[in-house]
Amino acid sequence: MIGELDADAIVGYFRGKSILITGSTGFLGKVLVEKILRVQPDVKKLFLLIRAANVESAKQRVDTEVTGREIFHVLKEKHGSRFEDFIQEKVCPLAGDIVYKNLGLDNAKLTELSKEIDIIVNGAATTNFYERYDVAFDANVMGAKHICEFAKRCNQLKMLLHVSTAYVAGEQEGILPEKPFLVGETLREGAHLDIESELNLIKETRREVKANYSSERAEKRTMKELGLKRAREFGWPNTYVFTKAMGEMTLAHLRGDLPVVIIRPSIITSILNEPLPGWMEGIRTIDSFIIGYAKQALSVFLVDLNLTMDVVPGDMVVNAMMVAMAAHSEEQAQRIYHVTSSLRNPAPYAVLAESGHRYFLHNPPRSRKNGEPARLSRMRFFRTLLGFRAYMAVRFRLPLEILRLLNFALCGAFSRRYNELSRKYRYIMHIGDLYAPYALFKGCFDDSNTERLRAAVVVNKQQDKSRGYDFGFDPKSIDWDDYFYTVHIPGVVKYLCDH
Repeated sequence: MIGELDADAIVGYFRGKSILITGSTGFLGKVLVEKILRVQPDVKKLFLLIRAANVESAKQRVDTEVTGREIFHVLKEKHGSRFEDFIQEKVCPLAGDIVYKNLGLDNAKLTELSKEIDIIVNGAATTNFYERYDVAFDANVMGAKHICEFAKRCNQLKMLLHVSTAYVAGEQEGILPEKPFLVGETLREGAHLDIESELNLIKETRREVKANYSSERAEKRTMKELGLKRAREFGWPNTYVFTKAMGEMTLAHLRGDLPVVIIRPSIITSILNEPLPGWMEGIRTIDSFIIGYAKQALSVFLVDLNLTMDVVPGDMVVNAMMVAMAAHSEEQAQRIYHVTSSLRNPAPYAVLAESGHRYFLHNPPRSRKNGEPARLSRMRFFRTLLGFRAYMAVRFRLPLEILRLLNFALCGAFSRRYNELSRKYRYIMHIGDLYAPYALFKGCFDDSNTERLRAAVVVNKQQDKSRGYDFGFDPKSIDWDDYFYTVHIPGVVKYLCDH
């Protein structure tokens, strides 16, 4: 049973706390750091673990990649000329990395931290779907192990919150519950996963590659192919979600009686409400479609418009994280929360397609050739991989082959045109293959646990608004068409299209 929490209790929970945050240079990490500092300036300290050679480099990364971003403008206005002093007082950059034992910190720093840390938020991960297996394993599996080992050393730890993804469910269909992964569990019947064996396989493969190939490119390709092969062997569509699932298993296996909360968001999109509606960083699944369309590089997309696109704004994910921390402090249990929208307020892909078409009709992008407003035709959508590949073969592959032969016959007269079309073909096929598991996803994430957490939050809209508190994370409050048209798509154009 979760006790009632109002905004004052949530904000009050963070007063005087020392919090270690990994992944603070990522989109979600920045939103979390900014929110804590804005609503609770009396937080004791935010220790940010940053990949850097030394503390000075770590501080520089925080200045440029975290507190120097647009999202901190509201906080800058609030503190004025004292902003830098405030950040210096509250934010402590640590040069380290979760891929290393003891987080890459020396013994003195480790001992000091273990006495001070109240809360750990592990948001560091590699989110590249087709990352090298060794790189993804180090960050997403060994990282979870190292964080857990450090958490056990912290004398006054009240909470370890780990950010995972709802898509650890793979490509399962139907209602997907908020249940933990057992060690060795897989999504393929009859298969058993041994995490230690996977680590040994990675080491052995790397040894073989180094012995047989001299190029770094060959090693990279081999490790990428290995990750994909292992993921699919056990029932996951890509290396990212496979290693995130193993990270969850590792945490569950090692945690003992540590209070652990695992947050599983679906596709995280731009900020809905505060502090900066539409702000975002990093291209998400659906944004490739928006950017490709805006830049006239994408005229066709693999997606069933009737299927549900499970998205959730970044500020709602952070609100859920902060409420979960306050609700489950010092509980000797593991909690799992789907921060998702498909069950409470499903948004079909058709909503995004329609609002996108309408937005670019009213706000046409400029042509790169002459700067004139571009005339965008409607995008073609294919509901099956077979239909998509057949269209691409007839529309692109066949003309490309004819152009290649013509180019050869005419001594390279069409080289430029051939290379241009070839690049476009490869790009569209890559996007199709990459996002097929999400664009054709037929699962629906149950969020009963999250609904109970939402119900525990007592909302006093007038009072909360006057104080600048918003801890809402109910997807039912979102009008998807309005969000995409007025917030998310303008945000993608502003923050991602020119980057």
